[in-house]
Amino acid sequence: MNIVNFSDLPAVGQAVANNLSGIIIGNRIPRSYFITSGAGESDITIHAGSYHLALRDAGIEMANIMTYSSILPGIAIETPKPNRKQIVHGSVMESIMAVSHVEKGEQANAGIIFGWLHDRKTDERYGGLVCEHDGSYGEEQLHKNLNDSLEELYVNGFEEEFYLKDVYTVTKSFVPKKKHGTALVSLCFTDYIYPVIG
Repeated sequence: MNIVNFSDLPAVGQAVANNLSGIIIGNRIPRSYFITSGAGESDITIHAGSYHLALRDAGIEMANIMTYSSILPGIAIETPKPNRKQIVHGSVMESIMAVSHVEKGEQANAGIIFGWLHDRKTDERYGGLVCEHDGSYGEEQLHKNLNDSLEELYVNGFEEEFYLKDVYTVTKSFVPKKKHGTALVSLCFTDYIYPVIG
């Protein structure tokens, strides 16, 4: 067995890379997505309690959840929410999610807002912007925060080339009677395109 010093690893890695051949694949692009929401409560804890039960209410508790930042590809298309049997237990589900955790008697507010950027000259859809907010400040403030954040993203980098339209807002509010409560809204991706670049 050959033992390689840690300091030699970069050179070894480059040598291996130089001798490899195959398909070069670019960063995968999320394509299909669905939107769901849920709420849960527990007297035990949050993560394995009210959060899990909110995921169950949303129909995605069997998946391992990963979260993205706030960008929708131009190719993204909304699809119907799959039923539980269509999601493989233990599979990874990548999402853009707003989650609010509160204590008994408080109001959990979670919401996402998204809109589509269209080229000002061609009207072609370029991509989407998504914002998430969570807290315990009521529906009115939640909607204000969502709209303000989307506007902030839009005017800082996109306003000159694109206009923003088809804006959608989805919210979930919940007041738990048990010790812990969670409300969530999630945009969940279900498939991807892998561009072949070489």
